[in-house]
Amino acid sequence: MAEHQKRIDGLIAEHAEGWTLDRMPAVDRNILRIAVLEMVWRDDIPDRVAIDEAVELAKSVSTDRSPAFVNGLLASLLDVKPSAVD
Repeated sequence: MAEHQKRIDGLIAEHAEGWTLDRMPAVDRNILRIAVLEMVWRDDIPDRVAIDEAVELAKSVSTDRSPAFVNGLLASLLDVKPSAVD
């Protein structure tokens, strides 16, 4: 993940409407980082599985609004995924 950190954070920032990385709860930011890594650089993990797991994790460890935020951000990334890959 370290070699993709800047690109991952950039993708999150591009799709986080009205939020900056610094303003996001740390747990949400890290859930998103893992999911983006899986979606963009891990061909062995289906995109929908990465999204579903991220949403479920947000439900169990973050705020009540986090699952919808995580789902929405990752869904918007999924729409542009082919152009997201370096």
